[in-house]
Amino acid sequence: MAADPDERRFDRKITELGIRIKDEDQWKVRDNVFDEVTLLALYRLANRRYITAFGGPISTGKEGIVFYGERGDRALAIKIYMISTANFKAMTEYIDGDPRFSHVRRSRKEIIFAWTRKEFSNLKRARKAGIPVPEPYSFDRNILLMEFLGEGQKPFPQIRDVEIPEPGKTYQEVIGFIETLFSKARLVHGDLSEYNILYGKGPHIIDMGQAVTLDHPRALHFLVRDIKNINRFFSDKCEVMGEQEIFQRIAGERFAGP
Repeated sequence: MAADPDERRFDRKITELGIRIKDEDQWKVRDNVFDEVTLLALYRLANRRYITAFGGPISTGKEGIVFYGERGDRALAIKIYMISTANFKAMTEYIDGDPRFSHVRRSRKEIIFAWTRKEFSNLKRARKAGIPVPEPYSFDRNILLMEFLGEGQKPFPQIRDVEIPEPGKTYQEVIGFIETLFSKARLVHGDLSEYNILYGKGPHIIDMGQAVTLDHPRALHFLVRDIKNINRFFSDKCEVMGEQEIFQRIAGERFAGP
């Protein structure tokens, strides 16, 4: 079957930018991801030589798709938030009340652009505090470039798919991450669970787009939810602490309700 004219034009533009295609299978999802806005962001990042090779998808979520990529000999995770399908109304729950983004207009496009900037900023803060998160490299519009967590071109698995060698130790590590995120990065993850913790010689926290600062009006509510999720996951693997005990240790106050 002859190639579609749009496909040939896209392939030609990618080639002109010097981006090497590593995996043709990624084109199976192109129609849902590579709209005009995304292509422009991709071109700008490529022109700045942040991307030299583009591979196939390594993770698909509700809001976007993560692709494998390279910058020279460095592996990348290329996270693309899908403007047409991302649940921007749910995103506003985390952006509203965050003083860093009080100026953001409420259009779908602007919310998603803000979400990308927000995840970049949150990753920088978390990493500076010593939390094992992907190192953020750059962003443009709805594309975030960050460190690839994995071996070869295979990402580390989610912790729910791993036989954890020392679950009690890992549980304490994760609780420690929540505490450090709160006390040093001044952030609450807001959606922490077994789905956004990767495991490779230890746990790594991902998906920081929804993380909020401590002055967010629902920060403590999100903190309680994170604690409940982690206790639920580890409860059949090791002894867990009481939720109120953890909350008081982290936030320094007793939680009074949902």
